[in-house]
Amino acid sequence: MRLSFCGNDNASAYNISAGVLRNVCFVDALNLVPHVFLLFITFPILFIGWGSQSSKVQIHHNTWLHFPGHNLRWILTFTLLFVHVCEIAEGIVSDTQMKSRHLHLFLPAIMGFVAATVSIVYYHNIETSNFPKLLLALFLYWIMAFVTKTIKLVRYCQDGVPFSQLRFCITGIMVILYGLLMAVEINVIRVRRYVFFMNPQKVKPPEDLQDLGVRFLQPFVNLLSKATYWWMNTLIISAHKKPVDLKAIGKLPIAMRALTNYVCLKEAYEEQKKKVADQPNRSPSIWLAMYSAFGRPILLSSTFRYLADLLGFAGPLCISGIVQGFQNTTNNTNTTEKNPSNSYLSSEEFLRNVYVLAVLLFLALILQRTFLQASYYVTTETGINLRGALLAMIYNKILRLSTSNLSMGEMTLGQINNLVAIETNQLMWFLFLCPNLWAMPVQIIMGVILLYNLLGVSALVGAAVIVLLAPIQYFIATKLAEAQKSTLDYSTERLKKTNEILKGIKLLKLYAWEHIFCTSVEETRMKELTSLKTFALHTSLSIFMNAAIPIAAVLATFVTYAYTNVKPLQPAQAFASLSLFHILVTPLFLLSTVVRFAVKAIISVQKLNEFLLSDEIGDDSWRGGDSSVAYESCKKHTGLHTKAINRRQPLRYQLESYEQPTKKQTRPVEIDDIAIKVTNGYFSWGSGLATLSNINIRIPTGQMTMIVGQVGCGKSSLLLAILGEMQTLEGKVHWSNVNESEPSFEASRRNRYSVAYAAQKPWLLNATVEENIIFGSPFNKQRYKAVTDACSLQPDIDLLPFGDQTEIGERGINLSGGQRQRICVARALYQNTNIVFLDDPFSALDIHLSDHLMQEGILKFLQEDKRTLVLVTHKLQYLPHADWIIAMKDGMVLREGTLKDIQNKDVELYEHWKTLMNRQDQELEKDMEADQTTLERKTLRRAMYPRESKSQLEDEDEEEEEEEDEDDNMSTVLRLRTKMPWKTCWRYLTSGGFFLLFLMIFSKLLKHSVIVAIDYWLATWTSMDNANEVRNVDDTYHVAVFSILSGAGIVLCLITSLTVEWMGLTAAKNLHHNLLNKIILGPIRFFDMTPLGLILNRFSADTNIIDQHIPPTLESLTRSTLLCLSAIGMISYATPWFLVALVPLGIAFYFIQKYFRVASKDLQELDDSTQLPLLCHFSETAEGLTTIRAFRHEARFKQRMLELTDTNNIAYLFLSAANRWLEVRTDYLGACIVLTAAVTSITEGPNSGFVGLGLLYALTITNYLNWVVRNLADLEVQMGAVKKVHSFLNMESENYDGYLDPSQVPKDWPQEGEIKIENLCVRYENNLKPVLKHVKAYIKPGQKVGICGRTGSGKSSLSLAFFRMVDIFDGRIVIDGIDISKLPLHTLRSRLSIILQDPILFSGSIRFNLDPECKCTDDRLWEALEIAQLKNMVKSLPGGLDAMVTEGGENFSVGQRQLFCLARAFVRKSSILIMDEATASIDMATENILQKVVMTAFADRTVVTIAHRVHTILTADLVIVMKRGNILEYDTPENLLSQEDGIFASFVRADM
Repeated sequence: MRLSFCGNDNASAYNISAGVLRNVCFVDALNLVPHVFLLFITFPILFIGWGSQSSKVQIHHNTWLHFPGHNLRWILTFTLLFVHVCEIAEGIVSDTQMKSRHLHLFLPAIMGFVAATVSIVYYHNIETSNFPKLLLALFLYWIMAFVTKTIKLVRYCQDGVPFSQLRFCITGIMVILYGLLMAVEINVIRVRRYVFFMNPQKVKPPEDLQDLGVRFLQPFVNLLSKATYWWMNTLIISAHKKPVDLKAIGKLPIAMRALTNYVCLKEAYEEQKKKVADQPNRSPSIWLAMYSAFGRPILLSSTFRYLADLLGFAGPLCISGIVQGFQNTTNNTNTTEKNPSNSYLSSEEFLRNVYVLAVLLFLALILQRTFLQASYYVTTETGINLRGALLAMIYNKILRLSTSNLSMGEMTLGQINNLVAIETNQLMWFLFLCPNLWAMPVQIIMGVILLYNLLGVSALVGAAVIVLLAPIQYFIATKLAEAQKSTLDYSTERLKKTNEILKGIKLLKLYAWEHIFCTSVEETRMKELTSLKTFALHTSLSIFMNAAIPIAAVLATFVTYAYTNVKPLQPAQAFASLSLFHILVTPLFLLSTVVRFAVKAIISVQKLNEFLLSDEIGDDSWRGGDSSVAYESCKKHTGLHTKAINRRQPLRYQLESYEQPTKKQTRPVEIDDIAIKVTNGYFSWGSGLATLSNINIRIPTGQMTMIVGQVGCGKSSLLLAILGEMQTLEGKVHWSNVNESEPSFEASRRNRYSVAYAAQKPWLLNATVEENIIFGSPFNKQRYKAVTDACSLQPDIDLLPFGDQTEIGERGINLSGGQRQRICVARALYQNTNIVFLDDPFSALDIHLSDHLMQEGILKFLQEDKRTLVLVTHKLQYLPHADWIIAMKDGMVLREGTLKDIQNKDVELYEHWKTLMNRQDQELEKDMEADQTTLERKTLRRAMYPRESKSQLEDEDEEEEEEEDEDDNMSTVLRLRTKMPWKTCWRYLTSGGFFLLFLMIFSKLLKHSVIVAIDYWLATWTSMDNANEVRNVDDTYHVAVFSILSGAGIVLCLITSLTVEWMGLTAAKNLHHNLLNKIILGPIRFFDMTPLGLILNRFSADTNIIDQHIPPTLESLTRSTLLCLSAIGMISYATPWFLVALVPLGIAFYFIQKYFRVASKDLQELDDSTQLPLLCHFSETAEGLTTIRAFRHEARFKQRMLELTDTNNIAYLFLSAANRWLEVRTDYLGACIVLTAAVTSITEGPNSGFVGLGLLYALTITNYLNWVVRNLADLEVQMGAVKKVHSFLNMESENYDGYLDPSQVPKDWPQEGEIKIENLCVRYENNLKPVLKHVKAYIKPGQKVGICGRTGSGKSSLSLAFFRMVDIFDGRIVIDGIDISKLPLHTLRSRLSIILQDPILFSGSIRFNLDPECKCTDDRLWEALEIAQLKNMVKSLPGGLDAMVTEGGENFSVGQRQLFCLARAFVRKSSILIMDEATASIDMATENILQKVVMTAFADRTVVTIAHRVHTILTADLVIVMKRGNILEYDTPENLLSQEDGIFASFVRADM
């Protein structure tokens, strides 16, 4: 058969007698002209363009600019391409019905298709290089094409072609499209004026693109790239080479920043407020505000969603058509050939063609998936915008919250954290799901109508099954939420207990109590596991319902159909309805989730509204200086010269010497000028009762005012009242203007109305030490140095691993109270403000530091700067330095004036102060060694010295890091970053037990085989030879087998979902149990080295992932993988040719998932790591509100919050864009699979049933492919948790078994308390240097021994050696004749007593704290309390011995806690007591009690005291002086003192 353009079966083909344009073939040829013209013009330009662009392959996006009508042009071009495809198809189908080839039917259409494609590529290149002049070529092309097509259309009209013919319709549509494109082109000329106009318009690309930091290009790329996320390729591919970090994802575009959206939402909310302003009982609606701010994108997304859902029904319809057509072609093979002159197809005939349907199905799938992903993306973006706006609203509200709200407990920090962490996310999730709310009903109704059309009444039975089972889904979903909540409560409790154990681990080990506490955690864990069981049960039920409902519905439908209809079931009906059922189940299953989220969102909005309408702090206009009151300015007073505080001469002399009237006139009574004045002030904490009443005070400028008084008399409240944090009931606070008489540069430069304020409870930011001190001011090196020296912070800073660049705060290094307080004071001193408020800065400092701070910081640094200082303090010895004193009592001002005034006017008060000072003096005499600070530094050093090993532990997540250093070959790094952690998966699966693992695998495989069998049976049943009249027998048999299989499938669904959850639970149980036991038995060195937060994370975050997240992910992964595999197997079974096409698709899929997993993991980590700082910033702000407001730093904190929100949002946005990237690609692959399956089964299929089966399965693949990848990626991230837990499980434990059996040890050992230390060598770990070297000592029974030495001399190590907490590698300790290294650890530790330097109490009753093992009688406990001088205090508590101790013993003072520890040691009747610096954190009085007790109550016991205040061991029987792990002196104190040059003697001298 020869080829010819017009066909050679018709003589009249080339006849033009009736005029050229009357010849159909000529008109078709004419249509070729414009296409060829376009190709000729554009190809050279494109090639030249590409050639010149080879230098800059990736066009930089700052030149990227959309021409007017950009999106419309893309949409029109895509429509044009689609119509061209239809035209080609129509031409080819018509051509097959001719005797010879008629090229003119489809060749112009093919050329048109090529030309349209070229036109858009050409346009894109012109647009990116911003060179609009070249668009003229396109303009000409559209005109020519429009003209030629119009000629064709006119010719058809003249010939009288009926409208129903497809070719006429196509031509008509094309004329319209070309016309529209021409109009778009004219519009570009009109706007950009690049031709026909004198002055072309100058344009700039959008602002975001000029900023190279913006990497999120979705809003700026062209339509195709938007729809397929093509622009993400660079990021996802680069993730392979190096991990994605914050720099790689850049900044958010302006339109998506929190600030932009906050302004939108705020305006909308204010509108709502105005509406309800006159109705007092109605609150403004956040819903309406959200709708008016974010309504449009939600509508857009819903539109996309509707389009996608409607296109989704193309699947079942095409299946039905293809199967029907296949059946018809197999039944009658003879096709009629048509007369060439009448070569027009009608649309019905066209759509009966099976191949046409296959292509249509492919296109419909691609479109549907694109629309669906677009809808998801738009909702995600809107959700993120909404979250940013809400967070900013909440934050602004926090900054204005009234303090009383926080302190009176109306708004707790917990509630605020919940608003930020939970409620905003609930609303965001609701927004993600809300298009479903209105899309689902439409989908369900459409589905039921189509089913009814296919199967009649029996379809309604199936639909009814689905609808009736849906409420059960909802019920299960609510139960799930309840179970999750109770699980959360238990896990919080468990974490609290675990936290306590970890904090007091040293004590627990020394007292051999770890098992008691361990069992208490295990009990809570069992409760948690019980509620996890309900959680797992409901999860598995939900999964089961999801899988079983479609099976049940199909079963009901087909059985009903078989028995009610006369006609047997056709394959076309069967498979179309199956596919419809699959479509129907998804919305019904999701509906329960969506409804649940809607309910949650409503509650969240209520909470938000309550919060946004809660009380705010008053407008502090009074600090604006407008209420300045002019006071008469007197002559400057000649101030007291500060004497250096002479410690050798007690305070009382200083006071006396001060009292003798000096020659100089001390100071005028009238104050020269006043910074702040309070008149007739009554202030309350929001309860309406005045906390402070009748306050009339003045605070002089440039001087030091001290506020003194008893605890709880309102000193701190006074400061807060002045700062405007309290409610003013009446009265006024006047802030005077800056003293204008001082035009000095310093004074004028200061921020006038901000106050440097150091609160009583130190408040630190999660930032470096330096940032905490500078607090947003410019850095000035000299000033910084002066401040750190004044607060003696330098030695502490030197101990930190990175100096003052070390992170401190919640997530950083934990500092002690004194160190935190000094940093806060340093912050107040550093700020350049006129007024400084220090609230009890000395409370946590010892005497040396207080003096140093007073001298250097306050007297020198502040006074030199002439700053006004208000100081609240208990330390009366500093009163002589005060320029002005305010004495308070019970919320009133008792006295105000100079010390001189008070001495003259109120003798009683003055005497009272003197006696108090005497008492303070006596304490000072004893308190001379700088103990507390050295102690704090010591703890800090202890926490720091194992930094090297700590850093290793923090890297334990990734062994890969180290390997990367070894060789930077791309290949190895790549391999590591793309490898799934199979080893860890296997560990996880086996920790659930092999039986369950086997059961799970077996039941899964069985279930999927049964499901395949059901469909296979349906295929054979429906495609039997339908001529068979004897249908009853056969049908009954078929229905029976079908029902049995379906029933088995449903049962198996239940079994599999239960086994997965059960296995997950067992694994979680075992992993937590092993982890807890491993940690509790770990060596003490491990706890010194590992940050507590790191260990706690294993118990909180990681355990939570193992408990709740891995099982569902695993279930979902196995299900979707097996579904895809069974589908591929089924299609290949029906048409083996399909396997050939599968190879390229498989390769594509492999690469997509490989690249995606790496990028997704990085982005997920980024999202997690950026979330934490944001939440911390919120809770931090809420805690430090008073400080932030006093400093006037609200704006800076807002800025920081916006930055943190944007950082987190950009990470989340990229994560969701990456998910869309993946889904679009897997969906397109799925569409290709459908196309290949359709084509191969049409050409090769054995019978119509299998064609339907193949198509049905191909359609399911499209739904599950992306789940496979996403679950893989999720599992990979979640397995990280298992890996981390395992890294702890490989740790070495202490060796608990001794050589002796516990029964061989005498019950009352050690009876005498005789200790021999023979040649003892000790080290902390076998790779470290020894800390004790060959120590020899002998302690007689009942002796009181004191051990002293400098920090780090090995005193504490010796005490730990008695308990074998350290590695004794040479020598031995023998107690009462038994070598302690032979004893089981538990026995040894339970027979000795120790009092540690930091007193540790646990939450529980006092009884539990004294005797957790419950071995002693109450009398014994009371006796112990009496000895420790605590009896009366405990008696006064509610419940006596059963009174509760809060976490860490916070409800007792440090001294009382230490006494409890003493009582605890006494309760354990041990003949050996070791006191490790037990008096370090105690005041004098308590220490005296302790000394007495040790002498009397422990008279007959051996007591080893490790002392840092030498005077505590002067009464001992034996003194051991240590240095660098050796014993230097060993004798009685008297003998040692007599050696003048001895070390002990020098210690005592230094201590006097």
